[in-house]
Amino acid sequence: MGQRLENISAPARLARPDEGISAQELALAARNHGLPLEALRYEITPPGLHYVLTHYDIPFAEEPDWRLALGGRVRRPLLFGVDELKARPAVRQRVTMECAGNGRALLTPRPVSQPWLVEAVGTAEWTGVPLRVLLAEAGVERDAVDVVFTGADHGVERGVEQDYRRALPLDVARGDEPEVLVAYAMNGAPLPPQHGHPLRLVVPGWYGMAQVKWLRGITVTDVPFRGFQQSVAYRLRQEAAEEGEPVTRIAPRALLAPPGFPDFMSRERAVCAGAVTVTGRAWSGWAPVTRVEVSTDDGHTWHPARLDPLGTHRWAWRAWHFTWRATPGRHVLSARATDADGHTQPLDQPWNRGGFVNNLVQRVPVLCLDDDGER
Repeated sequence: MGQRLENISAPARLARPDEGISAQELALAARNHGLPLEALRYEITPPGLHYVLTHYDIPFAEEPDWRLALGGRVRRPLLFGVDELKARPAVRQRVTMECAGNGRALLTPRPVSQPWLVEAVGTAEWTGVPLRVLLAEAGVERDAVDVVFTGADHGVERGVEQDYRRALPLDVARGDEPEVLVAYAMNGAPLPPQHGHPLRLVVPGWYGMAQVKWLRGITVTDVPFRGFQQSVAYRLRQEAAEEGEPVTRIAPRALLAPPGFPDFMSRERAVCAGAVTVTGRAWSGWAPVTRVEVSTDDGHTWHPARLDPLGTHRWAWRAWHFTWRATPGRHVLSARATDADGHTQPLDQPWNRGGFVNNLVQRVPVLCLDDDGER
């Protein structure tokens, strides 16, 4: 029998009703870590706590030798070294990134893939050159439609050997709100290897699949891009044969930093009776978050939280605060966000085969101890 890539690369599938997390999924979870929820208290996520999803391997990159090629339907193809990009006027943006599959492991049936709970998120300050400036320098042809971005990470997925590639519509790629960056720094330091060193794309408001890491190629095309990650992987489908809708902007979400202290295995929290300050972050890729509500009784009743001022960081999460009068017993805490366009988080999550755009409200079990402090 011939040896083919299909022998090591299985098709997409759904978990059986009684199927637990597989060894393969556990291996993915070990490689791709989420944000520890207590780290929501950081306004800017330290790089080692920011979520990471790597499709294939982390390429080994020597910055002096790295080149970024810009070509296709342009009048002047360009080739940039990293130092050339750093010598240009820099833009620094604070951006919240979230994986499109965040919450996938909570779905029923569960799509078999990276088993995210709700921690696939982080906020960083990215420094780089606006993509629109580079496209203007190259001179985009009138018939241009898409801009395709190629990363250096290479692998096989569902039997398809590929470099990781994604595209943006031309109007998004050269827009200024949001302003897409070719970034070379994270939180004021060079990109760490797992975050795309030495160059990556940053697309504010879009899910993580658009933020191509280890960026080495930008190609302007006169036809819509139909690569695997664009037309196969990141689509909202009910049935496998459907074309589906593309995954694009981040749906609103609020997460709370679990109060009190946790049990090692269950992660269930314990608090003392009385006033408990509950804090968290909320964000949306569609419009600014304008309301966060908190429930302490598993979604039966909701109460408004206090939002911090919006400030100047449109594409970053927004802090919120709520005072809970905790009484002895078991409770389930939740938070939900609503943005200025009226998008809000669902109480019953719509399902799709990829487990994408799953912004169901978070549920945090909490044990409030007896008044006598019995433990």
